[in-house]
Amino acid sequence: MINLYEVEETNKMVEQENLDVRTITMGISLLDCVDADLSRCMEKIYDKITTAARNLVKTGDEIAREFGVPIINKRISVTPIALIGSAACKTAEDFAKIAGVLDRAARQVGVNFIGGYSAVVSKGMTAADELLIRSIPMALAGTERVCSSVNVGSTRCGIDMDAVKLMGEIIRETAQRTAAQDSLGCAKLVVFCNAPDDNPFMAGAFHGVTEGDLVINVGVSGPGVVKTAIEKVRGKNFEALCETIKKTAFKVTRVGQLVAKEASERLGVPFGIVDLSLAPTPAVGDSVAEILCEIGLEKVGAPGTTAALALLNDQVKKGGVMASSYVGGLSGAFIPVSEDQGMIDAVNAGALTLEKLEAMTCVCSVGLDMIAIPGDTSAASISGILADEMAIGMVNQKTTAVRLIPVIGKGVGETVEFGGLLGYAPIMPVNPYGCEAFVNRGGRIPAPIHSFKN
Repeated sequence: MINLYEVEETNKMVEQENLDVRTITMGISLLDCVDADLSRCMEKIYDKITTAARNLVKTGDEIAREFGVPIINKRISVTPIALIGSAACKTAEDFAKIAGVLDRAARQVGVNFIGGYSAVVSKGMTAADELLIRSIPMALAGTERVCSSVNVGSTRCGIDMDAVKLMGEIIRETAQRTAAQDSLGCAKLVVFCNAPDDNPFMAGAFHGVTEGDLVINVGVSGPGVVKTAIEKVRGKNFEALCETIKKTAFKVTRVGQLVAKEASERLGVPFGIVDLSLAPTPAVGDSVAEILCEIGLEKVGAPGTTAALALLNDQVKKGGVMASSYVGGLSGAFIPVSEDQGMIDAVNAGALTLEKLEAMTCVCSVGLDMIAIPGDTSAASISGILADEMAIGMVNQKTTAVRLIPVIGKGVGETVEFGGLLGYAPIMPVNPYGCEAFVNRGGRIPAPIHSFKN
């Protein structure tokens, strides 16, 4: 039971500390839409999405009004389209047509984004996988709400370096095709290692083949709530700090659980997971970087940053797990640059570099996220950055991801404006030395020795 004090406490978190349910995401399996005829396949996809999600936005809005908790986004994730289009698509252009159908369906039901224009190629690419990957620049340039992801590695399988090399080229091409919008297409493209099947957060969401026909996943966020809570233990020891973060994460997760259960019941769709992620926004007081500074850093990037982030990430997960039996997705702390004012300030001050961000990804929930780099960065250098991050995920048995934006026509010292939740970002320098010979070797980096568990 929730008592009056908890109601008042939750209201304060919403009104003063930027607590929100970041997304209700409906996962939809499209496996029953597979058809050798492309037109028929697209018709089935459109019909299933618009039928299954017809009440998603309305229900989310009703729950937000009744419970007084903002629900910022309503989204859809679908089965990786490389699987769904494999029988019908003979060219990259065929796959791009499916992206157009996804976009049209998302617009029809009113969701912010639809994820799942994806391929899972941890060990190798089928012909359909490669066609989908090659269609990504075309698909993202020609749609508004479609998000794409490619999983190129896992702890069990190793890293498909042919896919890593290709993704460096695809990110470059996507940037060029959307150059008029400051290469915005790359903000809707994520490269993963160990991608979870139940991630509600874009741009990396897809409906995994281990999932049921329909599912409701909720992502909840509250960096401002955590920062306000730990201000009260300023100067106290780590035990007091950790207890405060855990208790706060527990309360925030309970809000997400409540919303998720209600949405599941009203929509008649099974409840999947709550993802408790401290996902920042450009809003003042909604920053993971500010939490790290409150823990004791002058600026993010200072000595101690990785340890502080590890502590934060772990305590958030511990508090969340106590609040719900179904915590999943990418739960923990996100460190996107463009979406976090504190991160942007640290980059501008020279305190935070790409290399330090990479070190931080060893202990955060995702990886190198929403980082703008010079538009003339080579495809090989991008692939090298991808390989580094995939290796961190593979060896550490964790999810890692990369969302890099090579902004065509811009360089270090300039700023790019994405708008909305995507914020703005300073262009960060990339190591100028090449890695072409490494990237061009081809083949696969084997799974690490500790993957052999049976």
